[in-house]
Amino acid sequence: MPCLKIDGKEYVQAGAIMRHLGKVYGFGEYIRLFFLDNDIKFEDIRYDFNSKEWEDKKKTMIFGQMPCLKMDGKDYVQAGAIMRHLGKVHNLNGSNEDESFFLDMFNECVRDLRLKFAFFIYKDTETHDQIVNKTLPEFLGKLEKLFKEHPGDFIIGNKISYADYFLFEELDVYHTFDKTILDKFPDFKEFWERMWNRPHLKAYLEQRKKDKVWTHLVEKGSNY
Repeated sequence: MPCLKIDGKEYVQAGAIMRHLGKVYGFGEYIRLFFLDNDIKFEDIRYDFNSKEWEDKKKTMIFGQMPCLKMDGKDYVQAGAIMRHLGKVHNLNGSNEDESFFLDMFNECVRDLRLKFAFFIYKDTETHDQIVNKTLPEFLGKLEKLFKEHPGDFIIGNKISYADYFLFEELDVYHTFDKTILDKFPDFKEFWERMWNRPHLKAYLEQRKKDKVWTHLVEKGSNY
């Protein structure tokens, strides 16, 4: 039976078991949103990040990290590869090769911006003012222009794709960090609000916000 291991969570595509680490979610959150939105059932089991249970579990993983897809007795890693696989399996990877390529390209751009933001959060490569007033706006402006190449509610028109979960999660992180960051990008703000209100995501996202899982953003000056 196919099983996804994400940030310490295990997913099985039917009757899934999920395990994750603490209150700060990582690359596995994209996959989690994909499952929730597409009504793929799972059981949520939590690990303490510093627990012996997690330390023992980590030793069984290919690189000692998540996410990992376990299928037919084999482990497959890398969030992007897992999401593209899920997109293909669930017909959320575009309707032709051109759309599929566009989604892949768009997603790589999203992840480039995440990397810049991660360096700010964890490596102090920029000041708060630089990331809020220069780096994020400049990159979001270019990304929104690309977003508008396919008119509609999502990246490639009116059908959601695996890449929309990447985009939404990143926009939500930036909005958590600075709640005015999307005001200059109306298409992205509408997209973010639209995703927030999807029936299978809203309750989870509201609970996530209440739980304040992005605790590291608060420490960096977030107006959470």
